[in-house]
Amino acid sequence: MTKLVLACTLLASAPLWAADKLQRLDVKLGLWETTTTSNMSGAPPIPEARLAKMSPEERAMLERMMKARGDAPQTHTQKSCLTKEKLEKDLSFGDERGKCTHDILSSTSKEAEVKFHCADENMTSDGTAKFEAVSSENVKGTVHTTVSGGGNTMKMDLTLASRYLGSSCGDVK
Repeated sequence: MTKLVLACTLLASAPLWAADKLQRLDVKLGLWETTTTSNMSGAPPIPEARLAKMSPEERAMLERMMKARGDAPQTHTQKSCLTKEKLEKDLSFGDERGKCTHDILSSTSKEAEVKFHCADENMTSDGTAKFEAVSSENVKGTVHTTVSGGGNTMKMDLTLASRYLGSSCGDVK
């Protein structure tokens, strides 16, 4: 579950990077802080074969995590360093998860909207991501995703707000 949330958070920040058809958002390079709030509903898309391999203790821990999550939104804040290289890098929608495709619905220096689909042998993800550079120092966005696998479907809605902290990233990558 943590990996899934992390993957979505990374997905949320991906449109700050450029792709062949995606026009780069007009934002400053340097240290950024992003606060992401996620809402999830539905059962986690864990394949039955993987669940079968879990020990009773692991399954109980997963169930406790899901109950603790409940329906309440989860908020996470992280710092990242936005470099010229990251801006020139292609968009990556979870390459580590399997084959992904994306369609750019709109793209300007102020806004970008992308539809994506990822699939591997165990699950599929479909969704849209929309980002707005409110200014060169503030970006807001939303990501809506449906993940299916193992006979389960989970919906995730993310909102994010990023703010520029300064030109020096220090130890932050």
